[in-house]
Amino acid sequence: MIEFHLNGRPQRVQADAHLSVLELLREQLLLTGTKEGCASGDCGACTVAIGEVTADGELRYHSANACIMPAHQLQGRHLVTVEGLADGEQLHPCQAAMVECHGSQCGFCTPGIVMSLFTLHEEQRLRPSPLTPERLEAALGGNLCRCTGYRPIRDAALAMNEMPGHQPRWLDNSSELAEQLAVNVGDDLNSDDLKGEDLKSGNDTTFHQPHTLDQLVTLRSRYPDARLVAGGTDLWLEQTQHLADFARVIDVTRVDELCHIQPGDDGEGRQGWWVGAAVTYANLEPLLEREYPTFAHLLHRLGSAQVRNRGTLGGNVANASPIGDTPPVLLALDARLRLTGPSGSREIAAADFFHAYKQTELAADECLEAIFIPARQFEDKAERQLKVWKLSKRREDDISAVLGAFSWRLDDGCLRDVRLAFGGMAGIPARAADAEAALEGHAPNAEAFAAARKALADDFSPMSDVRGSAEYRSHSAAALLERLRLLIASQSVTTSHPASATTSEEVMLHAYAH
Repeated sequence: MIEFHLNGRPQRVQADAHLSVLELLREQLLLTGTKEGCASGDCGACTVAIGEVTADGELRYHSANACIMPAHQLQGRHLVTVEGLADGEQLHPCQAAMVECHGSQCGFCTPGIVMSLFTLHEEQRLRPSPLTPERLEAALGGNLCRCTGYRPIRDAALAMNEMPGHQPRWLDNSSELAEQLAVNVGDDLNSDDLKGEDLKSGNDTTFHQPHTLDQLVTLRSRYPDARLVAGGTDLWLEQTQHLADFARVIDVTRVDELCHIQPGDDGEGRQGWWVGAAVTYANLEPLLEREYPTFAHLLHRLGSAQVRNRGTLGGNVANASPIGDTPPVLLALDARLRLTGPSGSREIAAADFFHAYKQTELAADECLEAIFIPARQFEDKAERQLKVWKLSKRREDDISAVLGAFSWRLDDGCLRDVRLAFGGMAGIPARAADAEAALEGHAPNAEAFAAARKALADDFSPMSDVRGSAEYRSHSAAALLERLRLLIASQSVTTSHPASATTSEEVMLHAYAH
């Protein structure tokens, strides 16, 4: 049984463990305004808004793909669909703007676009800030429209804050609604001796929602075959694309210890941050923007706002895909992982986590608790640099063919602590040990990088698949190393001759010419 609010009204429904929010809306609640397009979180036709109560009691909304969100994660949340915005003929400002700016033709994508605009409108209403092209692209990047064209949709986004319109009644009572949701989040429905939520359907399937790490460890030990889910942005594709039925699911998103970013050290003197395995990309992004902007930029290519609002760093690591976007970056940063089980916690290097294709260091009764991301500066050493480049068929919201993550320090003109990590080059994300050795301690010149590119042939023997041939992958990985050489050379040029170039492209060309 799930208790939540739908468009301002309380709901109490039964659902199978494998049911998605989209299926719940269309098949059980008969609200068909939310559309099913790709059923994989790509097109945005199923976009809904999810309201959650923050630590300070404020009700905040984010966009989500209903097709890959487990229905039981609605427990104690406010689900808003396109049916909940208007009051009769009185439209919400984002709907009125779409009409006024002619932002819809066939209309199939329009409900999802309206919901993305609604969450953007709420951000603007609570915390006004300029609607820059980058913000608009981020907000609408997960919504595909095949016939209207994006100019009138962007016009609607820019016009909606000035558009006369009607706010839904439940929005005027947000404080009262937040209080009701806070009570439901802590409800103990059909609980067992774990004193955590054990949400059961009428078909003998169970969706567990532990609230503490101890409860999660107990459940993991008791049900080693249960599927762990956080954002569902990968796991739920098994249900939508392969029609898998999950008899037992353990949801980690309510485990308090997994939902925070804590400053600390790694036990070896390095300062940094322990990122809980259930921290979403969206919540991680401010830290990365400050510390590692190139890592933050990767997140924008990893998925849409809907995906970043739900997907987690821990899920991307534990999934152990050889083309996962974040593991190579963690390898390049020499990150550490904290694994927790009945015997307690243990910490390992990220490089020791991946054994073989989809095989990891995790025991059957363990879970990933947190990921340590080190700070750029360590003691009196030169600041660590990081660069990440992703190659894929689409610029954004696509799977990698090859991803290169490179970390280094430049000390007295020589490369130190060189780490070159790749995704898509082997059955696991891995570092290029021989290429690293060719660069370590050497000046970043053409000879050293030529040796490193040659060494890649000994580091990897990539395979061919639909995303790229083995030859393409080998050539691309070598090309990324050459791009790294040009980048380091360009940094040297701008340091020595700041007036010699005004753009990064000119700097790169200047470095290449020399």
